[in-house]
Amino acid sequence: MSEEVVAGRHPVLEAVRSGRTIHKIIYSADSQGIGPVLAEARAAGIVTQQVDKRKLDQAAVGVRHQGIVAMVAERAYAELDDLFAAAEASGEPPLFVLLDEIEDPHNLGSILRTVDCAGAHGVIVPKRRSAGLTATVAKTSAGAIEHVPVVRVTNLAQTIDELKERGVWIAGADGSAPQDVYAADMKIPLGIVIGNEGHGLGRLVRERCDFLVKVPMFGRINSLNASVAASLLLYEAVRQRRAAAPAAAGRGKNG
Repeated sequence: MSEEVVAGRHPVLEAVRSGRTIHKIIYSADSQGIGPVLAEARAAGIVTQQVDKRKLDQAAVGVRHQGIVAMVAERAYAELDDLFAAAEASGEPPLFVLLDEIEDPHNLGSILRTVDCAGAHGVIVPKRRSAGLTATVAKTSAGAIEHVPVVRVTNLAQTIDELKERGVWIAGADGSAPQDVYAADMKIPLGIVIGNEGHGLGRLVRERCDFLVKVPMFGRINSLNASVAASLLLYEAVRQRRAAAPAAAGRGKNG
């Protein structure tokens, strides 16, 4: 059976709360703040084992584990239908994030955290040249990886075509876009595409976008970190949707 590690207090706690299959949790006795995590794990019937710090370091190589590591079943990727189901359950138009070859696991983890906080309905990544759902991603996401559905597709451009057929508009983030994100309609069923950290959107993906948007820049550096750009675009969509909600509710009451 394939197994992964989840390291750190918040990621392990969210893994426990999500109901994900956890084979065992190992921890160090002198670690601070893990008592509540262990209590919830034991209440859920999960095996916990005290070990020395060296074993924790070996289990979570390169990840700051904070004295606790969970051995979990390999995380299953979602399907596109899962994202649409999440949007339908929320009663809101779909709001997805598509990542065009985001390779830094810290960027992916940060984006997952923002997607969860903003109430977006899921993330779509390509199988090739893209960060996967690793322990580093889980740690950076602060546990959001347990709650955000992630779809892994063979061809992102073809997936965009499918999304458009299902009524989703595609907005590409691009520094040379003719309009600021604040001037774009982000209330519609929407997929926001964030490009690679180095070269941005790929040609085929860019050509399939219904429109391009940018975050206005006023300093000497003309680009933002991918996860920061995703956050700004997502929260502009949140702002517009919240502003539109009272008007929509009012129309419903008046028939």
